[in-house]
Amino acid sequence: MPSSAIVLGAGMVGVSAALHLRRRGYDVVLVDRQAPGEGASFGNGGLIQREAVHPHPFPRTMSELLRIAKNRSIDAVYHPLALPGFVSPLLRYWWHSEPARYLHAAQAHARLIATCLDEHLALARGTDAMPLLRPIGWMRLYGDPQRLDAAVAQAEAARSEYGVNFVALDGRGLAAAEPHLIVERAGAIHWTDPFSVSDPHALTLSYARQFTATGGSIARGDAATLQRTASAWRVQTADGPVDAAEVVIALGAAAGEVTRRFGYVPPLFGKRGYHMHYGLRGNAMLNRPVLDTDSGFLLAPMRAGIRLTTGAEFARIDAPPTPVQLARAEPVARTLLPLADRVDAEPWMGVRPCMPDMLPVIGRLPGQPGAWCAFGHAHQGFTLGPTTGRLLAEMMTGAAPFIDPAPYRAERF
Repeated sequence: MPSSAIVLGAGMVGVSAALHLRRRGYDVVLVDRQAPGEGASFGNGGLIQREAVHPHPFPRTMSELLRIAKNRSIDAVYHPLALPGFVSPLLRYWWHSEPARYLHAAQAHARLIATCLDEHLALARGTDAMPLLRPIGWMRLYGDPQRLDAAVAQAEAARSEYGVNFVALDGRGLAAAEPHLIVERAGAIHWTDPFSVSDPHALTLSYARQFTATGGSIARGDAATLQRTASAWRVQTADGPVDAAEVVIALGAAAGEVTRRFGYVPPLFGKRGYHMHYGLRGNAMLNRPVLDTDSGFLLAPMRAGIRLTTGAEFARIDAPPTPVQLARAEPVARTLLPLADRVDAEPWMGVRPCMPDMLPVIGRLPGQPGAWCAFGHAHQGFTLGPTTGRLLAEMMTGAAPFIDPAPYRAERF
């Protein structure tokens, strides 16, 4: 069965991989229990983050660890009973965040990030996706002048080393750029390269429509039914069994549940996140997404309203939603921007798939010919979906990869 593939997982990564394979002549079936874009890709800040050359490290200062341990913050919360299940991956995460090892991770991460805008444009240009990509960047606000100065120095270093662009604003410049902010801040860093997406779900759906328009198929099915037959890979769908010569596992935080059945147990762990949309009072506007560093949440203007997104929640995979971060963030957000009523009936919740070395898994599934991995992108799956799709498709078709895939190989664990 040459040039055929099943792609498991219809988030931004899976849809992008399916589209890139289809463009290269593969017969592709995209399989998920949900419709495209309804997992973690649905709920995020809607940013294609060209500036995100530095992945999120594990906190290493005692003051930061003690702050998180109190479990009262907005940016990070945990369920105490869930902590035993996180001990191993979080210890690895801490180990990989040691400065020398973190530098290695940042360099490999930056190589993926470098072309993220171009890779999205390559899929979006000439389609209904283009109006969704707003070249307005986003802002990180600082209340403490010293923290702002330190952040500007770090941004300067990132510009010098990785070519990212920004504008440093003082308090007056920030007020001019976002006149409807209620409180004063010392200033902000305006990252000018990133795209802000007005409807993240719509962008994933647009790429999925391109996939089907070129002959790809989408089916509802359960990745847990994946099996190897004598000559192919098979998965059960609502329309019956689907066979293909190759399979791509792009299941986000659930990927490990499938790969372990075939001998690979990645140290994958999930960070849950929530969002809620709000109206604005009167004629107030928010011109671009803003992240308030002092509070740890993001406010982003979307089609559906102002989206408030939270940080990370560590909980058991089957635990019911506990949007305590939203409850803590909302009153603070109302002091920052004149928010009106909630738009959504209930908060949205999703799970970010994280690897302890802060790099995704892209490449062959060890010991399983014809099986491929594309998961573990943490906070950057939405940003890196098209980049990952291209890299994986080049590897699967035997083309020269546009970047060295070695840092992302599954065998590193």
